[in-house]
Amino acid sequence: MQDNDTAGAEDGTSRPDGRAANPLILKLESLAPLSADDRAVLERISAKPHLVPAGTDLIGEGDKPDGVYLVLDGIACRYKLRASGARQIMAYLVPGDYCDLDVAMLKAMDHSIGTLSACHVVRISLDVIQALLRDHPGITHALRLATLVDEATLREWLVNVGRRSAEERIAHLMCELLLRLRAVGRTAGDGYALPITQEDLADTTGLTSVHVNRTLGSLKQRGLIALSGRQLRILDLAGLETLAEFKPNYLHLGGRDAA
Repeated sequence: MQDNDTAGAEDGTSRPDGRAANPLILKLESLAPLSADDRAVLERISAKPHLVPAGTDLIGEGDKPDGVYLVLDGIACRYKLRASGARQIMAYLVPGDYCDLDVAMLKAMDHSIGTLSACHVVRISLDVIQALLRDHPGITHALRLATLVDEATLREWLVNVGRRSAEERIAHLMCELLLRLRAVGRTAGDGYALPITQEDLADTTGLTSVHVNRTLGSLKQRGLIALSGRQLRILDLAGLETLAEFKPNYLHLGGRDAA
């Protein structure tokens, strides 16, 4: 790993006009079917994203929610800070992910959402979200499934921090992100962009940066992964999955028939 970064290639599923396919649509269609009208609505509400630099809070703990943030490119996260400044990252938001459909019910945020890399982000107003949920049952169904997957992923991350070794934690995270990013067309073979630092990985897995560095070195020595600059490649996916005891059922990709 160079300059405390780990990253990977991305290819991006393309549309006939050469533009990358909308990751929100790809994500929701990996969970449930959408109609042409549903896709058109989702394209419309996710138009005109703005670029947000790395290390920027989209919304902070204690803030009053003013909309739903959708990530179209880059990686953001949910996190909490201790009084000491120690940070725990509780979720990654990758392209196609959004935060808190029901934020209108909250008077104040109980955690922060910030960018780990430069991100293209759209803020969707609460009125638009309410109209979506009221007028588009197909979209509503897919959004609710996505919320259930978020909850299942949080449970898996709890097991990761509480019951897996350092190698198993990082291996599991790499396997998970491969599938999540593949679902939205952001992988190249078994490689993908992961523009986050070793410190970010440490705050995600409950390890120190030094321990993360040693663990990444061990995974490379075992021939499971390759890191070059800002590129991550999984060289032995079966071996990495075996090490992590990775079972993708909690991601529910492919709808009710998913393994």
